[in-house]
Amino acid sequence: MKPTRETGLDIVTDPVRAEASLWRRARFEDDSRSRETLFNRYIVLARSVAARHFGWRRRAVDRGDLEQFAYEGLLQALDRYDPLLGVPFGAYARPRIAGNVADGMKRMSDLDAQLSQRQRLRQERMRSLGPIEAAPADPLAALADLAVDLALGLMLEGTGMVEQADGVDRRPTPYEGLAWRQTQAAIAAELERLPANEGAVIRQHYHTGLTFAHIADLLRLTRGRVSQLHKSAIERLRRRLRHH
Repeated sequence: MKPTRETGLDIVTDPVRAEASLWRRARFEDDSRSRETLFNRYIVLARSVAARHFGWRRRAVDRGDLEQFAYEGLLQALDRYDPLLGVPFGAYARPRIAGNVADGMKRMSDLDAQLSQRQRLRQERMRSLGPIEAAPADPLAALADLAVDLALGLMLEGTGMVEQADGVDRRPTPYEGLAWRQTQAAIAAELERLPANEGAVIRQHYHTGLTFAHIADLLRLTRGRVSQLHKSAIERLRRRLRHH
């Protein structure tokens, strides 16, 4: 019997072949989209390791900090894993993620422990949007734009338009105003139209909760470039919403 010819459909429908294809593109072709897909696929593993450590030390640390250490460990595992050795990635990554969480906890200072993960993320966003230029043509308009940009970030973080990492559904309720729901729907539609890298930054920052440094590692960009992409995406959303 002649061997059947492998098609693209075979790769898509066979999970093992699909993952092998992702690893080939991520490791040997340096494809950032495949790397992001693999990260998203194993993020549940990272969170489960963080949750286990949080259960042991609930009173001493913030869960968001443990998740960041877990994401860092997952990114390191993505870099070091050799798919040709035949070891399942989950088995390879789990001890490395756990080790990075443990090491991260040792590195935490008292000041770090006092500053919550959410506060750090919001400070990062604020720095990304940047100060208003020294002498804008219309200072009031510049201030209004900054306020809208900050509000967009809060809406993306807290409403479920970008799915939340904790699984809580924060989409608008029937009791919220029509204008509010229409604004959320418009933002959700515009998210789908963002350029690839801008969309990836928004997804990973607001959905996953990654810091800009970790997004830079994931997408093979500089931290400064991630900050620029974040600012560009938020400003693009603001401009498009004004035309709705």
